[in-house]
Amino acid sequence: MHEHIAIPDYPAVTWAFIYRGMKVEVTKSTHHEQQIYSAWVTYDTGSAVAVPRADSPERAIAQAKKWIHTHFDWQ
Repeated sequence: MHEHIAIPDYPAVTWAFIYRGMKVEVTKSTHHEQQIYSAWVTYDTGSAVAVPRADSPERAIAQAKKWIHTHFDWQ
């Protein structure tokens, strides 16, 4: 069956926590019959999909933390 934009996928948040003042949410969904994980980062001025796809929640979390370190200045 082909995926269609009229049938949206609402990923389930499986883990959420605060890291360096930002909310990180790890979501789980199915793509082509495989479990995939994504990480969303919400900060003071917006939010972003920091990790669009990872094969485990641990990898999504590690990549989200790396994304935060890369995109924000820590002094």
